[in-house]
Amino acid sequence: MLIPSQHSPTLILYALPPPSRVRSMATTFRIVTLTLSPALDLATGIPRLCPNDKLRCSTPVYAPGGGGINVARAIHRLGGEAFALFPAGGSTGQHLVERLNAEGVANRVVPIAEWTRECINVTNQSDGQQYRFVMPGARLAPAEQEALLAALAAIPAPDYLVISGSLPEGLAADFLPRLLQGAVRNGVRCVVDSTGPALRQALDVGGVFLIKPNLEELSALAGVAIAGPEQLAQLARGLVEAGCCQGVLVSLGPQGALLVTDSLIERIPAPTVPRRSTVGAGDSLVAAVTLKLAAGAGWLEAARYGVAAGTAAIMTEGSELCRVEETERLFGWLQGAPAP
Repeated sequence: MLIPSQHSPTLILYALPPPSRVRSMATTFRIVTLTLSPALDLATGIPRLCPNDKLRCSTPVYAPGGGGINVARAIHRLGGEAFALFPAGGSTGQHLVERLNAEGVANRVVPIAEWTRECINVTNQSDGQQYRFVMPGARLAPAEQEALLAALAAIPAPDYLVISGSLPEGLAADFLPRLLQGAVRNGVRCVVDSTGPALRQALDVGGVFLIKPNLEELSALAGVAIAGPEQLAQLARGLVEAGCCQGVLVSLGPQGALLVTDSLIERIPAPTVPRRSTVGAGDSLVAAVTLKLAAGAGWLEAARYGVAAGTAAIMTEGSELCRVEETERLFGWLQGAPAP
């Protein structure tokens, strides 16, 4: 059980996907993901971006989205298994669940009153630039928040809990601390990929296993502009030494990532590849890192696999995530194989 709860799981009404896509709640998954602001992602393209005119779009491609959902999807693509827990509502929520089921990702839904948001990724085909329109997440009523906590309590404790994505407005101030404190107490390794208050709350709880901020998020957390690699490493090492987390993996975009633990400060370069879309690159990175760690890999091997997956994701179109073939090839290069 992930967290202690006074709320009986039998009170939760689940919108269950087909049985072939969902295992019993008694099934133990090594990796569970939680997404508090899921989204139905829509990807399309236009010949040229210009104001006022009607912009004729290409056929839209829909995909389930939101940090933890994408992490579970990427783990599935890489040959692993993860269980995705998330709230969903309305026809957009139903469409999201249908798409996730079609991919074969195990999941559990806590139904909510508000409709799941829809986010739009538009590629300007004349110059290849991508525009991402991110809508606010659906608000969760107090009872819905408690239902999510109860759903987590009903899941046998995994080895890893990945909390990824933004927080919806109106989330109780003690929601994330309660969740993390219970999980850490039960020996669950918590991986947090979020920003602002969520990241700060996770570090204040202490004992988090891994955080994955980008440079801007870490700078905002520290309240200072990061002047260079040395200061970046010092800030990350300070979080580890303070007991806030065991590892920090700072994503640096085209420059790769910086891994900091109590015994490591390692810069991992990103292979140079054709860039088609940055959507899902961070989620692919987190997925691959967590999958490798769950398989018993060390920090450095897991981080290299994560950078390989994140790099593989930018080679795909629209909202597509990493592909296992490119990920393995790039990982081999990072491990010392001939250049890709």
